[in-house]
Order: sequence, then structure tokens, then C-alpha cells
Amino acid sequence: MTTLKAKMIVDKDFRISEIDERIYGSFIEHLGRAVYGGLYEPDHPEADENGFRKDVIELVKQLDVPIVRYPGGNMVSGYNWEDGVGPREQRPRRLELAWRTIETNELGTNEFADWAKLVNSEVMMAVNLGTRGIDAARNLIEYCNHPGGTYYSDLRRKHGYEKPHNIKTWCLGNEMDGPWQIGHKTAEEYGRLALETAKAMKLVDNSIELVACGSSNTGMPTFPQYEATTLEHAYEAVDYISLHQYYGNKSNDPANYLAKTLDMEHFIKTIISTCDYVKAKKRSRKTINLSFDEWNVWYHSHDQDKQIEPWSIAPPQLEDVYNFEDALLVGSMLMTFLRHSDRVKIACMAQLINVIAPIMTETGGRAWKQTIFYPYAHVSAYGRGVALQPVVSSPKYDSKDFTDVPYLDTAAVYNEEKQEVTVFALNRHLQESLELHCDVRSFEDYQIVDHIVMEHDDLKAVNTADSQAVQPHHNGVSVLDDGIVEAKLPKASWNVIRLRKR
Repeated sequence: MTTLKAKMIVDKDFRISEIDERIYGSFIEHLGRAVYGGLYEPDHPEADENGFRKDVIELVKQLDVPIVRYPGGNMVSGYNWEDGVGPREQRPRRLELAWRTIETNELGTNEFADWAKLVNSEVMMAVNLGTRGIDAARNLIEYCNHPGGTYYSDLRRKHGYEKPHNIKTWCLGNEMDGPWQIGHKTAEEYGRLALETAKAMKLVDNSIELVACGSSNTGMPTFPQYEATTLEHAYEAVDYISLHQYYGNKSNDPANYLAKTLDMEHFIKTIISTCDYVKAKKRSRKTINLSFDEWNVWYHSHDQDKQIEPWSIAPPQLEDVYNFEDALLVGSMLMTFLRHSDRVKIACMAQLINVIAPIMTETGGRAWKQTIFYPYAHVSAYGRGVALQPVVSSPKYDSKDFTDVPYLDTAAVYNEEKQEVTVFALNRHLQESLELHCDVRSFEDYQIVDHIVMEHDDLKAVNTADSQAVQPHHNGVSVLDDGIVEAKLPKASWNVIRLRKR
């Protein structure tokens, strides 16, 4: 039997770009137990004086999440932000139409900004362009960002927040191309509204950056024309276009499942082309970058979500229990962002706690790490610096939906300040290990300081509150000799090989 072998070159001069740390962002929507019973649970033994779960805060800090999108999601398209500020006892309960629950509004803009500070994160705020529009958006940014001396800034001060929140990244609505969205709009309607809302918001605070809605996924019938039409209206007023994509393995075909990042690559390249076409058409000097502000695996919970009683408060919704193969795909998705870091500047794993999330909690009980927590934590920790363009030669396979899928999926990052190089590597082969020959000769006098491996014999193995069956170890087999790393990547494994200057 021939041994599978792959080669790559990692050179410090083969630079893609500086990595924007916001690609390690996440997302909290008022959905299921993400907020209530997730980050906020006043009756919990671990709750602080504001009702925030300290055990959850610690786990979020381990992920080092630089930005969190809030408050939605589908929910934002019917949300009145004024409901969630001011004295709690005066806040209204509302029918939340996107997920058909009751929203108590116990937690809102100010409390979320407080929580974000506790986890060392910024807020990426979304405005309602479904049932509302320019007026609510300009009032919200005045409330959040204006120092004082006006109606809404003074209202914030009256609510106990003397200093502005200074939120710098804003989403102009959510998935406005989707017929499921409250206030769904055609591209013409949305493009015009996005432009006028952007103008008003930047008049209030011209230091902000704005994300316009793109297609909800690649399967939308209006993809990618929706992006093109939106940008033909709003190109000069916005800074990013959003991408959303979720993957699943309903057909239980792991080889095809682990190849799905090829679809993600195609999505990113298509949107880059669309943005640059509009740039050329408008003779613009400005480049629109990408905000991949919803991405993850999502399919495990679909059937149980159909059983939920409408109009309950914070029911368990979208509570996917992730397995080992999901963690492999999540690692692959993160590497895809690194390889496109010249244009993907923001990405938000959807979501952060309980709802399709790396962190799970029991109401009143424990918190734990799902399988997908680990690759996210690794890339967030070691993927800061400059993304390098690896030159890769790998054996390939064909799957149901994809041809020429490389067994080796990889990305490389150079942190000049720390004098560290990290090679992230996924072996997609389900039966055989892969011998990796990696040329790092441009990094003189470096040594291997760690080789982290995530592997498991059962692709369907999961983590629970009682058992962390799937977690990484630090016993990877790799040696560096004369500028060449020789590493063994076990079958179906996630690997992080870290080098540092002596």
C-alpha cells in the first residue's frame, strides 16, 4: 500500500495580507437560550451582580472573540430597539415573530454592551431594515455613539450610561433577500434603503463602518444579482457586503461533507468578482470587502425545532450537538477565511452560546465546550498576524458533489511580532494518515514548539456536560530538520503545527 504524501512550501514573502482579527468574531441573537439561560441567567449560582454567567464569560474569553454581532439575525427585522433600554420593569413583552416566541426585553443594547466589555469584545450592531428603517437607525446610533446634549444621547445618559458605547461596525439589516424575513425586500428596494440609511447613520457618526446585506446563501435564486444590484445603489456608502452559509451532513457522507469548503471558496470568489464588477462599472477607487457574518454547521436540531410550542420564553432552539466531523469542517471553514484574508475582513461564527454554538449550558447548571470549540480556539489564538499563501501539492479525491478535493486542506500564518509561524492542516482522508513534507526554509533558526492534534476513531463522537470525549492532544508527530518539517497527519484529523524562532 502506497503512503499518502503531500508537500507544501511556506515562505515569509508569500503574503496574502494582514489578518483582520474580526474574522474570529461571533454572533448572539435573541433566539432560543443564547441570551436567556446562556449569557444571562440571574438565578444561576455563577451569576454576577448583573445576571451574567461567569462560567460562560470564562469560556468566551478562552475563544478570544474580538467582535460579536447583535441582536440578530432574523429577529432584528421585527425588533424595536427602544423596547430593550431603560428601567427593566417598564420594558414591554413582545411577540417575537421571526422565531415565534415571547421576547421579555430583560436584556437589551446597554446590557449587551456591558457583557461585551466583560469578554473583551466589541459589538457589531444590526439595525432593523425590515419593519423599520432610516429613522430608527439614526436614533439608535445617536443613542449609542453621540456623547450628549441631544435627545437620544441624553436618554442613554439618563439610563445610566454617561459615556457613549462607540460601536464602530454596523449591519444594515439581515438577510433582506430572504422571503422568510419580516419586511423582505427586492434588491432594488433594499439597495435604495441601505444607501439612504447609510447616509443618515454616517451623518451622525462618520467613523463607523457599514455592512450591507448580501445573499443569505449560495442557493438563493437571486444570488449573486442581489449583491450586484444592492451595490449599484449603495457602493460608495457601505464598506462590506455580508455572506451567510451553513453546512450539514444529512446524507451521512463524510467525504462529501468535508469537501464542502470548496463550495465556500466558490461563494467567496463569486462575491469578490461581483464587488469588483460594480467597482469597475462605477469607476470607483474604493474596494468593498467581505463580512462572512454567519457561518457554521447547522442541521442536527432541525427536527426537534419543529416540536417547539409557539409563544414560549427562551425555549431550547437550534441546539445542535456537534460531533467530531463537524469540528473538522469548522477548522476547514476557518482556514478558508485565512486564505481569503485580503478580502474577508469580518466573520462571525453563528452563534456563540447554546444556539448552534461552541459553548453549551444547562439552565441552572454546567457549561461545557462542544467539539467545534477547539478549532475555533486554535485559529483565534494562533491565527493572528499575516496570512501566507502556501504552495500545496496534495493527492485528491472525488466525492458526490465535488471533484479534485485535496486530502490536505491547509493555511499558514506568520506572527512577526512573536516570531512564530503556524501551519493549520486538515487531513480529509477517512482511512489513511498523510505524510506532510513542509518547506519552511525562509524561516531560519526556527523550531517546532507544539503539534496539536484532534483525532477520534468515531466521526460521530460528541461532547456533553459529563464527558469531553473529543478534545485535542499535544502529541503530534512532527520534526523540523534543515528547514523541512516532516509531519504525520492522522486519518481524519485537525492539526496545528507551531514554530517559533529559537
